[in-house]
Amino acid sequence: MLGIVFTTLIEMLEEKVSPEFADEVITEAKLENDGAYTAVGYYPFSELQKLVGVLVNKTGKPVDVLLYEFGIYLFGKLAKAHGQVMAGRDGILDALSVLDNDIHVQVRKLYPDADLPTFKVVAQTDKTMRLQYYSTRELASLAEGLMDGAAAHFGQRISRTTVKLDQAHTYEFSITVED
Repeated sequence: MLGIVFTTLIEMLEEKVSPEFADEVITEAKLENDGAYTAVGYYPFSELQKLVGVLVNKTGKPVDVLLYEFGIYLFGKLAKAHGQVMAGRDGILDALSVLDNDIHVQVRKLYPDADLPTFKVVAQTDKTMRLQYYSTRELASLAEGLMDGAAAHFGQRISRTTVKLDQAHTYEFSITVED
């Protein structure tokens, strides 16, 4: 998993709670590298699972809620750090429609070893989209947060429903841009 995910999670904990809280989470997670992450490194997904597990215990929030909140925060940081990836997009649906064929291509240029989820547009109109999401990491809640963060980035409000499909590790998001 990309190091920027780890560094941003720790940054969020420091900013939203405190640096001491972030240190407690890192210590309690008993990480292989003691939480020494770099944004451009690659780390096992199990490290993220350990951090989130500690956060569940410390906050009492469900995993899906924590991942969703982190997704919103993560999008803001990614948009600031890599604004060129969103350049020329006129809204959330435009950005989502080119996620795999353009944005993820750009991400792979920056991070060649990135193991990214896949997104497939099933149907789209001017105001709606059905989007299939596939990831063996089961991070649909993180993807929801990223989508809502992107909508906020574009100054749009969306409504969204998520359905887990029968196909393993696959979800479908139905997204509507509100007026």
